[in-house]
Amino acid sequence: MSIIAGRDDAVAVSAERTPSVRFALAGLSLSALLSSLGTSIANVGLPTMAQALGASFWQVQWIVLAYLLAITTLVVSAGRLGDILGRRRLLLGGIFLFTVASVLCGLAPTLWLMIAARGLQGLGAAIMMALTMAFVGETVPKAKTGSAMGLLGTMSAIGTALGPSLGGILIAGFGWQAIFLVNVPLGILAFGLAYRHLPVDAQAPKTDRARFDSLGTFLLALTLAAYALAMTIGRGSFGPLNMALLLAAVIGSGLFVLAESRAASPLIRLAMFRDPALDASLAMNALVSTVMMATLVVGPFYLSGALELDAALVGIVMSIGPIISILSGIPAGRIVDRFGTPFTVIVGLIEMAAGSFALSVLPGIFGIAGYIAAIVVLTPGYQLFQAANNTAAMTDIRPEQRGVISGMLNLSRNLGLITGASVMGAVFALASATIDITAANPEAVASGLRITFAVAALLIVVALVIAVGSRALATRPSLPGDAS
Repeated sequence: MSIIAGRDDAVAVSAERTPSVRFALAGLSLSALLSSLGTSIANVGLPTMAQALGASFWQVQWIVLAYLLAITTLVVSAGRLGDILGRRRLLLGGIFLFTVASVLCGLAPTLWLMIAARGLQGLGAAIMMALTMAFVGETVPKAKTGSAMGLLGTMSAIGTALGPSLGGILIAGFGWQAIFLVNVPLGILAFGLAYRHLPVDAQAPKTDRARFDSLGTFLLALTLAAYALAMTIGRGSFGPLNMALLLAAVIGSGLFVLAESRAASPLIRLAMFRDPALDASLAMNALVSTVMMATLVVGPFYLSGALELDAALVGIVMSIGPIISILSGIPAGRIVDRFGTPFTVIVGLIEMAAGSFALSVLPGIFGIAGYIAAIVVLTPGYQLFQAANNTAAMTDIRPEQRGVISGMLNLSRNLGLITGASVMGAVFALASATIDITAANPEAVASGLRITFAVAALLIVVALVIAVGSRALATRPSLPGDAS
């Protein structure tokens, strides 16, 4: 592994001396921006699209859900397929598919055609998400990996922050179709940069090429779709259908593990989960994403319900977190390169635990100033963690595993987001002691915020324990029985 890693670093160092590496990173960054923009920009257009397409609120929600389901179910498979077929070739196909699907979304005459086009757009986004991180090892030297990961995190944050404001402007000026058609020129630019500047795929002999695990891919997609649907459908309640889907996800997980243990070329090699560092990275990623989603789910209700801010002020306050993400992403990557991943992961988690605790306490004392102060603490900690965790997971791995591990990182993040929206939303509702949170009095909403972020702080403490434990395992002396 060290010989391979050394060879890759040498290639990356030589690449860094040419201007093309900057354009390659620009193409990867634009791909990261487009995939996150595809999620955030659609939300703001839901009311307009519901009216234009004659759909109810719960029907039009599938415009967002179809995109997220496609990403969640296919991101690991996309990474693995890139490892087999060639990452450059597949990334170009993903950008092309995303761009064409954006055109179809903008031209869709009915809701169900729109949903189908959004699913295709999500497939393109899954490929882009899985392969942008995987390409970092081929475009920058190992010593600069943290900075590159920080840049990708910054671009993703820009896409998330830009979506609502850009979408509102486009809808007001050109109609809801523009929120999809705006992706077309950006997609063409990303395709051109990737085609011109990304390294060409190595041609492996046909006898050395692994086969794609179709059965494993099918079982994993069904399992993840069942879990995602169990966590998202039901109009705010968790009924028999949700329980049935959750049971299907559990059964599907067992079948997937059985299939992978027997596959000649598995989608995910189960032996990878014997690596404590990788297991820790995935677990921490899911926990942290669960907490960050809580800020997006709970924040607007608290600001409007407890602090009684109008919609414009709620939007301004909610934009502070993404803006801080944009400003702190690249510095976070440089800190990773300077101080290393284990130290930065722990520092980031400590800062996130402090921010979560602050969110449960400070708003009740200082109001909006306390809420903003807590977000100012929480968000840079998240960027530190993300840059360090992604760097740790993607460093010193074999080139043929980069795609699938990148896909697994994105999967754990998406599962955390889905779980956060459902579970943390449920915690907030229960803590507020009301069925309809929109009708709750300010005291009940404030109580919900306190308890929700106390739970969030505990989740980050769990992630911190995992980080410290995995670091202890990595540094302990080898024992005679370890080899077995």
